[in-house]
Amino acid sequence: MLRFNRRGGGGQGSRVLVFLVLAIALIVATPVLFVVAGVWHDGARELWQHLVSTVLADYVLNSLWLFLGVGIGVLVLGSATAWLVTTCTFPGRRLWEWLLILPLAAPAYILAYVYTELLEYYGPVQTQLRQWFAWSSANDYWFPPIRSLGGAIAMFVLVLYPYVYLLARTAFLEQSTCTLEASRSLGCSPWHSFWRVAMPLARPSLTAGCALALMETLNDYGTVQFFGVNTFTVGIYRTWFGFDERPAAVKLAALLTIGALFLIALEQWSRRQARFYQKGGRCRPLSRYRLRGWQGYGASVFCALPALLGFGIPVAELVYLCWQHAVTNFTADFWHLSWHSFSLASLSALMGLGLAVVLAYGQRLSGTWGVALSVRVSAMGYAIPGAVIAVGIMQPLGQVDRVLGVVTGGQFLLSGSVLALIFAYTVRFLAVSLGTVEASLTKIKPDLDEAARSLGHHVGSILLRVHAPLIGGGMLSAALLLFVDVMKELPATIVMRPFNFETLAVRVYEYAADERLAEAAAPALAILLVGVVPVVLLSRQLGRSRETGTETMP
Repeated sequence: MLRFNRRGGGGQGSRVLVFLVLAIALIVATPVLFVVAGVWHDGARELWQHLVSTVLADYVLNSLWLFLGVGIGVLVLGSATAWLVTTCTFPGRRLWEWLLILPLAAPAYILAYVYTELLEYYGPVQTQLRQWFAWSSANDYWFPPIRSLGGAIAMFVLVLYPYVYLLARTAFLEQSTCTLEASRSLGCSPWHSFWRVAMPLARPSLTAGCALALMETLNDYGTVQFFGVNTFTVGIYRTWFGFDERPAAVKLAALLTIGALFLIALEQWSRRQARFYQKGGRCRPLSRYRLRGWQGYGASVFCALPALLGFGIPVAELVYLCWQHAVTNFTADFWHLSWHSFSLASLSALMGLGLAVVLAYGQRLSGTWGVALSVRVSAMGYAIPGAVIAVGIMQPLGQVDRVLGVVTGGQFLLSGSVLALIFAYTVRFLAVSLGTVEASLTKIKPDLDEAARSLGHHVGSILLRVHAPLIGGGMLSAALLLFVDVMKELPATIVMRPFNFETLAVRVYEYAADERLAEAAAPALAILLVGVVPVVLLSRQLGRSRETGTETMP
């Protein structure tokens, strides 16, 4: 039996809203549940046995090595840069403080295309090296292959370390200065203080940032496919479109989904008994270590490299290519694709924001464990790769279309439609908008709800006239983040886009696959620059919330 919090009331409007929350959660979770159920599907048994005996081990090993490399890379790079800009003073610290966030705006597949153009045998880097040292062929020297598992790991680390950097920096800023100075008084050097005190206290934030980075790695298709790294996502796409065997693709998607859920459970289990507390607040402004001489310049170079490699060089190369091929890049087709991407992202942002508000507000009114669980289930799509969600949507919609085809003359009304694509985006990124809206709603005291009800306002009126104006900034941020995520999304778009309907992300992928990066420069640059907007807003927000005073230690 559903019960309602006193703060939300138990009126008819509240009950309707709660049942609406349960219905939304069921609809949003259906694709994931459908994929998980595909483990017991008996279709395409021969092809499945062939996959198991030939490529399944390759998919598993490549995915595991990718996870291990990216996990270590983002942890080291993100936590080290966060510690330097938070606790040390060196040349350019304030500049790198926000420039280090910019690579978050660049999709990994765009970096893969750019660095392949720069570092391949016929690219400008190796060509210049051969001219400088009079090398005549590749037999005269060795150059690390960019199209490899190591190259894919490098691309992911460069664009995903900001997840760890942002959360680690926030954790370091919130740590008690008294705790850190107590470690110094006991003889700990800056390095030992970082390793034995600051890192354990920041472990939950570091783990959360690493988990986000690994989920994005799990979702990628463009980078690993372009570099020839066979992962589960590549296998799903190849089985679906290459062999036209949807049951086998569903089984691969199910294994990938179970692996993603296992990763989440493992992360929670690893912290089940780990508790790190700190007493009191900061006590006084944060004290910084002053790095002088080669140490200061070394720290500046260390912070500059990820920002330069993850954002500066790709943007410079894309701008150069756009300038060189402006006539062929900015054609009517480019603006047509831009409209497709903009309209899809806008509609998906509106739908995702609306559902997020309903879910968050329903949870606020009810407060029961059933509603809270339903809201969490509806948000688990962010942990599932886009290709898996596409499989989970296309399979049931295809069955419905076969039934409706008797009436419509064989036409597909649902699968392969724009509506199905928007639904896939909503399932995939609902957690992004939901988390932002929830954070905004928790800042509103329940007393405002009770005061509004005492004045005769019903549930809908309270939401529109009281809460909406107060959480307007959070709603705008949620819509903007969802908009940018949809603009960058590639795997679900490739699988589910309607016939003869392309977006900027798909066109970049197609041009790059044909080795036509010059023509892919304009759509790639558009995606990247759109992604800069929320990153800049996030940087400004962090700057405003930064500590007001600091002390510098010699």
